[in-house]
Amino acid sequence: MSQKRRVWIKVVLGLAVLALVGVSIIPLLGTVLESNQPSAVATPNTQPSLSTEQQTQLEDQAKGYQLVLQREPQNQTALRGLLEAKLRLGDVQGAIAPLEALAELNPDQPEFGVLLAQAKEQTGDREGAAQAYRQILASQPGDINALKGLAVLYIQQNRPEAAIGLLQDKIKNAAQQNQTQPGRVDVSSIQLLLGEVYLSQQRFTEALTIYDQLIEENPQDFRPVLAKALILRQQGKTEEAKPLFTTAVSLAPQERKDQVKQLATLSEQPTPAPTASPGNNPTPDFPEPLPEGEESP
Repeated sequence: MSQKRRVWIKVVLGLAVLALVGVSIIPLLGTVLESNQPSAVATPNTQPSLSTEQQTQLEDQAKGYQLVLQREPQNQTALRGLLEAKLRLGDVQGAIAPLEALAELNPDQPEFGVLLAQAKEQTGDREGAAQAYRQILASQPGDINALKGLAVLYIQQNRPEAAIGLLQDKIKNAAQQNQTQPGRVDVSSIQLLLGEVYLSQQRFTEALTIYDQLIEENPQDFRPVLAKALILRQQGKTEEAKPLFTTAVSLAPQERKDQVKQLATLSEQPTPAPTASPGNNPTPDFPEPLPEGEESP
């Protein structure tokens, strides 16, 4: 991907954070366990207000791009311009059409597909969102944003076992897929995501089992150490959590140390675990884990 295109995608993803307000829920561990790729997962924020002049200008730009697309429906410059204008306007429904076209024209850039899925979810089309995620996973089975999005959808539909099964199947098939294309599926990241699903259902023992396994397999990875420390502190086991926080800080890459330190120095009072009730299961936005030592491109 060219540097210019990467910059444009980052700009659009940043706008999507503002436009797709309410798509995701505050993550339990997401402040640290971030992806090394630009995240297409929106977080709650406030859409900045536009002046009448700015809104009119953006609407005129959108109309101009739409006229170009009537003549050249695959003109990616016009598609990107229309998408950017719609996102700046906060018009999620209007962003769907250019996202569909860009996702189809750029199958190697799953960010468009994830944004499309989130836009469809925001407009109430959960089945369309699920199909968009599955389409990404059909060609890129290890895409963590798509896995996360689909798992969240299952949780929101009170289908936690479907989310667990989805991730367990990906882990089970990873070895075979990585034989044909090494590194295609990041097993550790999916295991961390599975741990988040267990946490959303208050299945702490199963989550801790996953984190202990990851710590044993890769003792230099700060992520499962931090995750385990946060669970223990949440359960009121602050003395057990303290050395884990210290280890997580020492292992964290330089660009994440401050975040880990902040989490480690929060009040040691145990945080009550979210309570699940029929039809009202907690649905955290599961973070995409950070491959250790890597930064966003």
